[in-house]
Amino acid sequence: MADGEMNVVHVNGQNGDSGVKKMKLSEPNKVTVVLGTQWGDEGKGKVVDMLATNADVVCRCQGGNNAGHSVHVGDKEYAFHLLPSGIVNEECTAIIGNGVVVHLPNLYEEIKKNEKHGLPGWKKRLLISDRAHLVFDMHQQVDGLQESSRGKNSIGTTKKGIGPTYSSKVTRNGLRMCDLVGDFTVFSDKFRNLVDYHKKIYPDLNVDVESELQRYEKLREEIQPLVTDTIGHMYTAIKDGKNILIEGAQSAILDIDFGLYPYVTSSNCTIGGVCTGLGIPPRSIGNVYGVVKAYLTRVGAGGFPTEQSNEIGEVLLKRGAEYGVTTGRPRRCGWLDMVMLQFANMINGLTALAITKLDILDTFKEIKIGVAYHVNGEKINTFPASDEVLQKVKVEYLTLPGWETSTENVRKFTDLPPNAQRYIKTIERLIGVPVRWVGVGKDRFSIIEI
Repeated sequence: MADGEMNVVHVNGQNGDSGVKKMKLSEPNKVTVVLGTQWGDEGKGKVVDMLATNADVVCRCQGGNNAGHSVHVGDKEYAFHLLPSGIVNEECTAIIGNGVVVHLPNLYEEIKKNEKHGLPGWKKRLLISDRAHLVFDMHQQVDGLQESSRGKNSIGTTKKGIGPTYSSKVTRNGLRMCDLVGDFTVFSDKFRNLVDYHKKIYPDLNVDVESELQRYEKLREEIQPLVTDTIGHMYTAIKDGKNILIEGAQSAILDIDFGLYPYVTSSNCTIGGVCTGLGIPPRSIGNVYGVVKAYLTRVGAGGFPTEQSNEIGEVLLKRGAEYGVTTGRPRRCGWLDMVMLQFANMINGLTALAITKLDILDTFKEIKIGVAYHVNGEKINTFPASDEVLQKVKVEYLTLPGWETSTENVRKFTDLPPNAQRYIKTIERLIGVPVRWVGVGKDRFSIIEI
């Protein structure tokens, strides 16, 4: 999902507990991963929540509070940005891994808002890695200063301080959870050094050091029971055959290495980030589910080869309600891009797909899929590294007949209109990955399992 956007999903039952025996999400001693494959906003939250009802452990491995989704449990609505969504299930342990960056005031604000809907026993079920880095208000100020200095070339950051915190991590002057819960005198010295470092670069930066230290001394007492070595906990959970679900934030084309740089987030939101962000070995990865919107959207500037800046795009925008929940910005809309999806599959090794929002295409007489890129008259075989090249792309399309009938109440794949079935099967054929779920509405039950 793109920075700052949210997906809305629905859960039936009390605290997400269906009351039935849990199904295995992957092979024994393997974790299950849900990842975005496009520019975010694919509807990962719906898939994560569907699987979380069977999970013993649900984890976040990267990013910060710059993304999220809301979960409906009966008539209750939870909004999550940092908390793993499985925390609504009182049988589930929620883990914030070492690859996540945490703004503690925002975390407690998020907990407080959701607690009124009921988060039974969350203090015993939420674990935060002692290696996770801290986001300070100072990082958020720096984020805003950096974004404003870019002028017309702004990236569209949420100004949550995520990028500057990862920068502190890489320049090795960041502070971690273990620093906060350790010797506070040492923590205070490190914090002062971090402030001095940033003030040399941004002289106008305004930080009340003593006030911040007082604030974090209080937060230290609250957070201490939750901070632990989550690597050991994950190792034991995997060894004991627990159902473990990992929810990726953002998506493949927003990945810091593989995304359309610099219009990317600050972490690895592809499969490699799961291993480094939780401290688990590659051999422990089981099913990797890629979430794909039945069409394509993008927020902000930059290349978008299959964009439809016409009536088609308007229909997708309005029928799909493609407006950022946090920002209210309309998303740019276009046809599905198989070059992008094939690239995401190369990196992530997807075992199955969840196609969301198929119902948005119900009114179209014909539907196109971008199947190849051409630049300067020559076909290119992969997704470009640079936005400059992407803006030069000419798309080769495959045109399929639409179905022009509602799919919203369909619950079996064989009951879908033949042309809708053909559309799904065409995606399977082009990417070489089976489709396991098809979403045909907002509600959690508006999903077809194949």
